[in-house]
Amino acid sequence: MPAEPRHVDQAAYQVRMDWGVAGLARLAPAEVVVVVDVLRFSSTVIAAIEAGEPVGPDAEAWATSINGAGVARAAAATGAVVLAGGLRNARAVADAVMRLQEGRGARTGVAVIAAGELVSTDPGAPLRFAVEDQLGAGAVVDALAAIGIDHCSPEAVAACESFRALRGAVRHLLTASGSGRELVDRDLRDQVVAAAAVDAASVAPVLRDGAWVAA
Repeated sequence: MPAEPRHVDQAAYQVRMDWGVAGLARLAPAEVVVVVDVLRFSSTVIAAIEAGEPVGPDAEAWATSINGAGVARAAAATGAVVLAGGLRNARAVADAVMRLQEGRGARTGVAVIAAGELVSTDPGAPLRFAVEDQLGAGAVVDALAAIGIDHCSPEAVAACESFRALRGAVRHLLTASGSGRELVDRDLRDQVVAAAAVDAASVAPVLRDGAWVAA
């Protein structure tokens, strides 16, 4: 397969956005990677950290996710700081990025990776667009922009503007989405509604030595 042109790596921008493990590999290296798998890897991790419960490398959340968990592992392998983000904690993630940037004393590149939905665990399985991850990634980009980290790629801007335009409808969109309907059918509607609560959480989970802890 021919190499993709360098122009798609979004290297000119501080805040970048793409989809899945392939998207992470496509982007220029970033100091911070935000993994967005709203339904429901990110939201599961956020809920655990809110409850004061670190998510260790053997936790069920890792074993049951083929989307966000895969992105998180790939991101950790790059040496980046890896955060779990979504609608529920977008502002907390932005604040964590700002603290990291201030600590480094230098502009910090941020890759916001929407996990999407793999249709199977087979190698090369296609990735399905997931509206909840588009909105979650947009919420994170919007929160970053609100605190001045706003040199965004067109891809990041498009996600941000979709969130801004649809913010008032995110609960409906998540419960009506394919992923949301699947969870509702499994009597997990409360988890979908919780994942749609914008900035309801003040925690930004960070991946350290295979475990998610509070940043």
